Amino acid sequence: MKKGSSTSSQHWNRKRTRLNRAAVGPSCWQALLKTGVFVAVLTLAGSCDLIKMKGGSGPGDGEREAVARANDSYLYRDELAGIVASGTPSQDSAQLVEAYIDSWIKKQLLIQEASRKMDINEAQVERKILDYRYSIIAYEYEAYYVKQHLDTAVSKAEITKYYNDNIDNFLLKQNIVQGTFIKVPRNAPRTDRIKDLMFSSDEKDQTELRSFCLSFSAAYHISNDSWVIFDELVRNSPLAEIPNKIQFLKSNPYYETSDDTYLYFLKVHQYRISDNVSPLEFVTDDIRNIILNKRKVELAKKLEDEVYRVASDEKEFEVYK
Repeated sequence: MKKGSSTSSQHWNRKRTRLNRAAVGPSCWQALLKTGVFVAVLTLAGSCDLIKMKGGSGPGDGEREAVARANDSYLYRDELAGIVASGTPSQDSAQLVEAYIDSWIKKQLLIQEASRKMDINEAQVERKILDYRYSIIAYEYEAYYVKQHLDTAVSKAEITKYYNDNIDNFLLKQNIVQGTFIKVPRNAPRTDRIKDLMFSSDEKDQTELRSFCLSFSAAYHISNDSWVIFDELVRNSPLAEIPNKIQFLKSNPYYETSDDTYLYFLKVHQYRISDNVSPLEFVTDDIRNIILNKRKVELAKKLEDEVYRVASDEKEFEVYK
């Protein structure tokens, strides 16, 4: 124990045989005895209790055994609950509990300092603790209910309808392209074939191009169907430094450049400029997530209304006036 604790090493030696060894676990029992500390994993209720200032007669307050003290506030063994995760290394267990006790002491000293320096509205603090607790419990139950009842299937028709109904919300923030970009070392073989392969629609040539990129390229993207952000596509290349990218995209369906180390090849199949409406394909995943989130909100509201309705029908609550 660190300086400031009211429990001496003799106190620990007298009491340690009373500890619940099964709760602690055999793997870290010896280490915990040597350090004189217990691993604590606290529940919400426990953590709320621990922010209160605990007054008492001392380490031997009735049947409770203190493990730390901060002036008149005590941390008791039963508040540490003896919950040790199975397989936790004994050294890590000891470090965890030492850190917790240090944290508890610092918080208690801060609370006590605050009590001396300012008026604390205990009723208001208790209300906030209860509100916080209720919010967490309600959130956990809502999440459980939503997980059990959420329909995760979103049809193309739903996505298209949402897109058309909210099209002004899908303006592009960056330039996007469909195309091919390849970055290869200058000393790579057959680089004179890259342009021809990029423009070829023959399946055999496309297979050769993919094989070449897998073997020799430092980076590549081959697709005439998927939309990608242009700045991300050409990152770490001289094309990233082009000052007017909009004009560049309008003027260069194909472009080659190089630096001291690499050759760069870009073929643009289609492009869309920032501040224009995004293609549906580019925002499909975003719309799917929006629809699912709306369903989650609706389910949570349905749960709240249903619980209230049933309780009202069963006369389970009333308001006194």
